[in-house]
Amino acid sequence: MTAQGVASQTGSGPEPPNTPLNQGRPHSARMYDYFLGGKDNYVADREAAAKVLTLWPGVMIAARTNRAWMHRAIRFLAAERGIRQFLDIGTGIPTRPNLHEVAQGIAPESRIVYVDNDPIVLAHAQALLKSRPEGRTAYVHGDITEPETILASPDLTEVLDLSQPVALSLVSLLHFVPDDWGPYDLVRRLVDALAPGSYLVLSHITPDFDPEATQKTVQVYHSGGIQGKIRTKDEVERFFTDLELVEPGLEVPHRWRTDLAERDSHVETGDVTDAEVSFWAGVAHKP
Repeated sequence: MTAQGVASQTGSGPEPPNTPLNQGRPHSARMYDYFLGGKDNYVADREAAAKVLTLWPGVMIAARTNRAWMHRAIRFLAAERGIRQFLDIGTGIPTRPNLHEVAQGIAPESRIVYVDNDPIVLAHAQALLKSRPEGRTAYVHGDITEPETILASPDLTEVLDLSQPVALSLVSLLHFVPDDWGPYDLVRRLVDALAPGSYLVLSHITPDFDPEATQKTVQVYHSGGIQGKIRTKDEVERFFTDLELVEPGLEVPHRWRTDLAERDSHVETGDVTDAEVSFWAGVAHKP
């Protein structure tokens, strides 16, 4: 599994900004950083990541393919759907190009709010705040388990106008929200707060293509105190209830709008298999 930050690894609810970094225990966001080739990770993260790699050798491909898909999805919304506001929950450790760099590369006036509860992401938040002068970015230290708190944050409301369309990005996040935290209800509460014309951008690990490898990977994360649930295509599709999936629908990320990849030197879909990637991804419109 990969992640970009989610609720407290030992329970629900956000961690306060002054929570010390726990370098002796693996963290999903730091492991994701390692899989992306980053350097903001520690021995415990690398050891856990090495165990995952023995079970799911394609996990690095999965992380990078998922990241490339996010770039294409944001480009699609900015260039083809005219979206100028983005709310990215589960931001993770900054990895260039960040969401705002992709969006503002098309529309410099774009406004982006990042949300995460991981102290290490907070420590790197300045990298997320280097907006084009025509636009704005902000960082909210918050948690998906408290959607109303996120939406009411002054840092968010000063940047985003929720009466206008917003793209809500939940990329590589919800497989770290177990069923008893009510993930479908959390997504519904977030989407309900958005104006008509908004979009949901979501990707999620699945056992559909390589159930043995992905289930064993889940066990590695659980043994490190990281909760979560991987879901089938039907279960992922439920997150889009009452929304209109844009073409090509819910798809493996390396086959979602690959025409956009050809115009972007940062994005490569590559020659990968569904089993290596083991993700579902989709973009949906709120009517």
